[in-house]
Amino acid sequence: MFNLKKKDLKELDLILLFATIALSIFGLVVLYSAYGGEIKPIMTQLFATILGFVVILILCTMDLDVIKKSYKFVYGLMLALLLMTLFLGRGLDEWGSNSWVYIGSFSFQPSEIAKVGIIFSLAAYLDIHKFDINDKKTMAKVIIMAGVPIGLILAQPDFGTAMVYVFFIAAMIFIGGISWKWIGIFVGAGLIVGFIVLTNLSGYRLDRIENFLDPTRDTSGSNWQQQQGLIAIGSGMLKGRGYLQGTQSQYGYIPEKETDFIFSVLAEELGFIGSIIVIILFAVVIMRLVMIAKDSNNTFITLMLTGIAGLLFIHIFENIAMTIGLMPVTGIPLPFFSYGGTFQLITLINIGLALSASMQKKQYDDGIVDEEAIRLIDYSMVKPEKINNKKEVINRLT
Repeated sequence: MFNLKKKDLKELDLILLFATIALSIFGLVVLYSAYGGEIKPIMTQLFATILGFVVILILCTMDLDVIKKSYKFVYGLMLALLLMTLFLGRGLDEWGSNSWVYIGSFSFQPSEIAKVGIIFSLAAYLDIHKFDINDKKTMAKVIIMAGVPIGLILAQPDFGTAMVYVFFIAAMIFIGGISWKWIGIFVGAGLIVGFIVLTNLSGYRLDRIENFLDPTRDTSGSNWQQQQGLIAIGSGMLKGRGYLQGTQSQYGYIPEKETDFIFSVLAEELGFIGSIIVIILFAVVIMRLVMIAKDSNNTFITLMLTGIAGLLFIHIFENIAMTIGLMPVTGIPLPFFSYGGTFQLITLINIGLALSASMQKKQYDDGIVDEEAIRLIDYSMVKPEKINNKKEVINRLT
């Protein structure tokens, strides 16, 4: 499990590491302001951040080719956590879904933990079946593997988080080599399901869609949050009102300012300059994840990094877009900034996996290989005079 011989410290992606540190500090600073300058409410976030960097250090010593063999256990654990939410989950009255599990005074979100679980396990499975990904049996298993956790999350019900899963899973399958035929099938199925869902929305979910389509609708009721957030962002102008000086954020006009709408606090107090710095840092993180994935000769690492990049991108895009009126309001938090110990820890674990991969990216596949996949290889792609072993095939194709 721990194999420093496979790690090259000189290959550690320092740009990704420093961008992560900067965003973590920036996030704590803004969260402190969102809580009105009180340190006690952010102690959980601070502890999760420190623990996250400890986990990053541990992950950087681990051999990803070895731990990927535990993907079945990881997947089973992930399903167990999501099933636990169905029976023990709370939060429907406060936040619209039973997504939190309480153990005494400690609470966590299994759906957040499951994100890293499904990315890890799906990357391993797609790696095993990289040569027969478009086989009907393989694709059916992938659909079941991805669909079960999404279904459990929809049962909470948490539509926003389920859509996050759909996005990064789709990205992983696409990079995994899915054919255009399957892409067409999935897009068609997605449009049908989307139409059914949209035509059957009710309650606050329907209000969010209608408010998005008509920003002037119900500004003193269901649309109050977004309108106040927009006022805060606009009032920040170029340099902002000043740290801890935002009128909208400090006087409680913005609901959920510590979580979903924390970007409004940032924009109001630090202005366009502060906002664009954060967006640039986010862009750096995403680009470094994509570069590590692209440069890797290890299919598992490439797929895992694709999932992590997709996960962070959709969180960042949706959160910022909804606060500025470009997307409907959802309960999607902003990485490194929104309050939530589970979310913060899982975000840093994902970065830890990426940093570990950056030191192992030159390693070729040498792990588990599916027998059927080897049988289905089109050897005309390889063009050797003689193939001596499976590893030879893999190295030539990757």
